[in-house]
Amino acid sequence: MIELEVYAAGLRNIDKILELDHLLETIPGLRYKVDRNHDQVKMEMEETRITLRELRAMCRKIGLEPLFICAVPNELRSKAMTQPLAS
Repeated sequence: MIELEVYAAGLRNIDKILELDHLLETIPGLRYKVDRNHDQVKMEMEETRITLRELRAMCRKIGLEPLFICAVPNELRSKAMTQPLAS
């Protein structure tokens, strides 16, 4: 089980919640709960279906700036390796 908590200022707005719902419902196996009083989303999934980068992009697309407020599981970190710049 992978669990993640996200703080996103502005999530109290019902329109933002609905927009986020439409984006998150496309991720198979993701369960989530929005805490409007604290601008938080608690997510859980059985296996990795999304990376932090993709989740951050979804939030930014609707005008939210996500802050991850718990230990981020390694499974959600991008697997891309960086390459040194040629000199």
